[in-house]
Amino acid sequence: MTAATAVRHPSESPTRTQSPFAPLRARGYRIYLSGQTLASVGTWMQGIAQDWLVLQLTHSSTAVGLTLAFQFLPMLLFGVHGGQLADKFPKRRILLTTQAINTVFAVVLAGMTVTGTVRVEYVWTLALVGGFVFAVDAPTRQAFVTEVVPREYLRGAVSLNAAVFQSTRLVGPALASVLIGTVGTGWVFAANALCCVGPTVGLLRLRPADLTPAPPAPRDQQGLRAAARYVLGLPHVFWTIVLAGVVGTFGLNFPIVLTAMATRVFDGGAGTYGLFNIALAIGSMSGALLAGSRRNTRLRVIVAAGTAFRLVQALAAAAPTESSFFVLLVLLGIASLGFQSMANSSVQLWVDPEYRGRVMGLYLLVFIGGTTIGSPIVGAITSHFGPRFGMAFCGLVAATAALAIGLLHLVAERPAGRVGDLPGLAFARR
Repeated sequence: MTAATAVRHPSESPTRTQSPFAPLRARGYRIYLSGQTLASVGTWMQGIAQDWLVLQLTHSSTAVGLTLAFQFLPMLLFGVHGGQLADKFPKRRILLTTQAINTVFAVVLAGMTVTGTVRVEYVWTLALVGGFVFAVDAPTRQAFVTEVVPREYLRGAVSLNAAVFQSTRLVGPALASVLIGTVGTGWVFAANALCCVGPTVGLLRLRPADLTPAPPAPRDQQGLRAAARYVLGLPHVFWTIVLAGVVGTFGLNFPIVLTAMATRVFDGGAGTYGLFNIALAIGSMSGALLAGSRRNTRLRVIVAAGTAFRLVQALAAAAPTESSFFVLLVLLGIASLGFQSMANSSVQLWVDPEYRGRVMGLYLLVFIGGTTIGSPIVGAITSHFGPRFGMAFCGLVAATAALAIGLLHLVAERPAGRVGDLPGLAFARR
């Protein structure tokens, strides 16, 4: 297919909304989501336990930061290559392989921790190798959703995935804390190994009738340059990815700004920070479900959601009381996940199946990689100028970028001949 055909939405109904739970009508998606729910619980548990273990071994927050860097650096460097594998080989087979490797890593880390032989170097090594696995697994998993759910339910499926991930954010850390306090950190890793079995069983239970495999890209179009040319030929996809990168760089540094707001502005502690995260999670679940109820989304809607997300963040920076800040965090969560769900699902719907893995690899590279780049910048600004300024900076920078993209969109929608040949401005009427 050509770039022109990729922008059409033949399956979208004239009605603008549908039930956010409509994707559950598909058997394949129900099986897939069940496995993902268990895996998400394990992921949150593993993250809490791993950070706590490194802190116990080193008594250094810097060491904890290094662990996170080892985890996400491979995605920043090789995420697009992981998407290339997803376009080249059967996605189900790739996911079975990555899931098996993750299970082995969890078992190894559990064994070393329980027996007392673990060292921080071992944790870093597993985090780095696991980061390479994640660089393959993440874009493959994103693209695989389109194979287990009918096209008309894809937007809702992506949103439900996000809602589930946010709901397990409330469950996973709580379970990890209980296990750490009762039986020890090592058993949290063992519990995660059990959680990894869920997606594997789900993938094995999928029948051929449950799947609609994407056709492999032609051999002469499997390279990364072909994917880059393809994205540049779809400006609405290109600018959505750019906006996601800006939001990821400056708008999603919640651990930095929320810890500072909790301790330095509202004189709270870990409990206050926990409440702030609960507010975000509640809003995020609601935002994901609202986004999933839409049957179609135009670029201007994504731009508006991105702008609203950032403006609410800037407004929250000026909240006078802890209770008003809590309410604004709920609204921030709604706007944040609403934007993320619409941007993610729209990019997947706007591209041809044979390019989806590489495009989602690029999307995740700028979205996750942007956070890696922006974190030290936001941290330095917050430390030097204060939490309120840091939080407002995050919101206003991304809001300005969203408004600029929206302005480019309006210029590009002028009648033919008014825009000229400016690169990136030939927007389809989205």
